[in-house]
Parts: sequence; structure tokens; C-alpha cells
Amino acid sequence: MESGFCSPRTDAFPAGLRVLVVDDDPTWLKILEKMLRKCSYEVTTCCLARDALNMLRERKDGFDIVISDVNMPDMDGFKLLEHVGLEMDLPVIMMSVDGETSRVMKGVQHGACDYLLKPVLMKQLKNIWQHVLRKKMNEGKDVESYESMREIQMMISRSDEFDDGHQLDGVELGATRKRKDVENGRHDDQDLVDPSTSKKSHSGLVC
Repeated sequence: MESGFCSPRTDAFPAGLRVLVVDDDPTWLKILEKMLRKCSYEVTTCCLARDALNMLRERKDGFDIVISDVNMPDMDGFKLLEHVGLEMDLPVIMMSVDGETSRVMKGVQHGACDYLLKPVLMKQLKNIWQHVLRKKMNEGKDVESYESMREIQMMISRSDEFDDGHQLDGVELGATRKRKDVENGRHDDQDLVDPSTSKKSHSGLVC
């Protein structure tokens, strides 16, 4: 398997994290792009899963992480997740308005590093760098080289400054907890969008 996971820029990490967002809903694409840019991430959006897969294949070292909706017309997010895992080995986060346990578990079983429920919180997006760092740390254990470990330490140092000292060890998949947070109504007012205003609509969609 040829890895598509390229080392993020350690001098600025996690700022500049290269994120590919895939969703057939143009409203959600705009919302997520705006939120991710507020996190100082570099964002590329795509409205079709097949186009996203082709983009990933053409730009082997062009992205650090993928965020994909589950329900899409041309290829569902689970299939995209499977292709990315086999061909690029990039961390992939799934998202959906459906928090049913079976769907969350399906995402986990297919290799998703997280499963987010819409509406997505700003805090959840800000913390996606942790999945990239974890991936790099796992690769570092395999390589066991001084250079890779020094790079990881620099990334950790930069991420502490960026995220105000949040610990990587405290991050878990937590999809069930996120689902309960949504149900209990613990939302950040400035970061939430009523999902009823962003129903799937393909009218005027330009891809």
C-alpha cells in the first residue's frame, strides 16, 4: 500500500493542516469550510465522493486528513473511507445527521478515526489535528528514527501552543458522548446551524 500521509508542516502545526471536506450538500460545505478556516486550516471542498477520491489519487501528498459525509449520491462515505484506507492510509473522519449506534460502529469498523454528528461543533473541528498527530506518532513507532521522533516532538510542542495545552491522551473516538451532547442540547450558539435549514438539496449545485 502506498501511503498518502505526508508530514504536516511542523514549523506551524497544527495551523495549515490540509483538510479535504466531502459533502454533496453545498450549504454544509460552505459552513464547514468557514469553520475550518477559522481554525487556521487549509481547506479543500468537494461535492462528490468519486471526485474526492480522484483528487486524493492525483495529489498523493496533498492532504493531511479527510472529513466525509456518510450519505452521498455517487458513492457513500463508507466506500470512500475504504478506498482511502487501502490506497492512501490517511485519517478519515465521518459525519452524518444520523447518530444511530449501528452506523457509528460501521464507521469505526471501516477505519474511521472519528464520527461527528451534524451540526458539528467548532471545538470538534479544532481538535482534528490530534488524529493527524496520532497517525504520525504511530508511524514514528514503526520508523523509530531520530529525525521522525524529533519531528513529532516539534508537532506536539506546536500543538500545545495552538490548543492551549489540551492533552492528546484525553482524546477518544467518543461518538456516543458526542451524540449525547447533541441530544442534551449542549451547543455553542455561534457555531451551530439548525440542520432543518440545510436539508439535502441538489438544486443549483455546481460541481
